[in-house]
Amino acid sequence: MMHTDKDILVKGIKYLGYTVVLMFSSPILIYQAFKNQQHDLYIPVLVVGFIVGLGALFMAFWAIKTIMDSLFGKKKNRKQ
Repeated sequence: MMHTDKDILVKGIKYLGYTVVLMFSSPILIYQAFKNQQHDLYIPVLVVGFIVGLGALFMAFWAIKTIMDSLFGKKKNRKQ
């Protein structure tokens, strides 16, 4: 029977918290960019919003992978 690695689980939950922050901040940045299209910083704010959105996707996959590794352990390549 495999046991859960609690240190890795805590790390995965932290990553999940960062993901939630990025998931909320990305639409806010994109909305603010589209709301202020006349402003000089329209393009940089829009680009930052999309980068934060991609970061949220990356962090979500990384968090889920880390949590799965803590629950089921890492796969080890063994030659038989």
